[in-house]
Amino acid sequence: MSKASWGWSLHGDGKTIKPGAVVAPDERLDWPRTIGIGMQHVIAMFGATLLVPTLTGFPVNTTLLFSGLGTMIFLLVTRNRLPSYLGSSFAFIAPLLASQSSGIGVQLGGVVVVGLVLVVIGFIVKRLGKRVIDLVMPPAVTGAIVALIGLNLAPVAADNFQSQPLVAAITLAAIVLFTVAGRGMLARLGILLGVIVGWIFAAVTGNLSEDAAETVATAKWIGVPEFHTPEFTVSAVLITLPVVVVLIAENVGHVKAVSEMTGKDLDDLAGDALIADGLGTTLAGGFGGSGTTTYAENIGVMAATRVYSTAAYWVAAATAVILAFIPKFGALIFTIPVGVLGGAAMVLYGLIGMLGVRIWQDNNVNFNNPVNLTAAAVALIAGIGNLTLTVFGVQLEGIAWGSVGIIIGYPILKKLYVASGEGKNAKF
Repeated sequence: MSKASWGWSLHGDGKTIKPGAVVAPDERLDWPRTIGIGMQHVIAMFGATLLVPTLTGFPVNTTLLFSGLGTMIFLLVTRNRLPSYLGSSFAFIAPLLASQSSGIGVQLGGVVVVGLVLVVIGFIVKRLGKRVIDLVMPPAVTGAIVALIGLNLAPVAADNFQSQPLVAAITLAAIVLFTVAGRGMLARLGILLGVIVGWIFAAVTGNLSEDAAETVATAKWIGVPEFHTPEFTVSAVLITLPVVVVLIAENVGHVKAVSEMTGKDLDDLAGDALIADGLGTTLAGGFGGSGTTTYAENIGVMAATRVYSTAAYWVAAATAVILAFIPKFGALIFTIPVGVLGGAAMVLYGLIGMLGVRIWQDNNVNFNNPVNLTAAAVALIAGIGNLTLTVFGVQLEGIAWGSVGIIIGYPILKKLYVASGEGKNAKF
């Protein structure tokens, strides 16, 4: 299918899927089943999407609104050919926390710039093909940047954990139990279910804030989300820019995953996916929401249901937009105690770090090669240790130094190694 599919043909009788068959993006089941599957996508993205604003202090309802609108933009730009939900990206957590003291306006400025850069990269990829990404950011570089973004957050997770250790431990144990021992949707909702368990435990043991019940009770049922205006500072922008690397990896990876699952070659949509996510992130940052990305959780739902219909994603997006106009829902989310967030963060931040390792593993990056080994080692230590230096009055932290350092340093080291004769036939 090369053209847009603004309507969906009914798959079979609309009720059953034959063994080995899948419901393609341009197909759908009957509307009751499609709506049900769309609601599953909402549940799947809920825990992760709402956790990002909860951790960074962003308005929950606003972030939810722009995740729904971002998903609609994604479906429009990819012409209904690529099923995906755009939820909050974990990669933004570290830079948003790093610039939190400067206010939400400054934080949003970084989000907007990341979105705009991603749009530009999307057009470049659309024009030149995916090979341009592989040339500038090979797996050795991409994996290191993704890993250091997650591991840079380790002190934050530890501090939150230590503030309410028992609550955090119960939350962590519940998440691990659901994720590892659970099956199907139970496992995919492990983080959300673990947070709920920790939340309930905190309430029973008196670890919720004293005004939590009052805050929820006084919140309105219907209301407009809280909007903010971005402000642009060099330091916040440079701290946030490395997130672009993660968004590229996630979007391109999403295209590959859906291609494999549906048996359709969707590589021509890589540029469109980047443009769409860039537009969604820019829109969110322009009004008070966190940056967006494609979600592995929703890939899990598609794999479990064998339904790749974009109709289900329109249902999910519309549901998110409706929930965004219920302030009481946002108030309820903000009653989650810091200990619960600490327990969840121990898993989430570690998963981001391990995603970088997975990129190395999946692409057979050779760490017997001194270029790969040295470049990654220096970048990781700069990120994990949060190396902070001031240059021309601009303070830059570990994520910026590690990311920029390896992007610039890796090709230089590679050329030097090849020029020495040792790396002439080396595997990179």
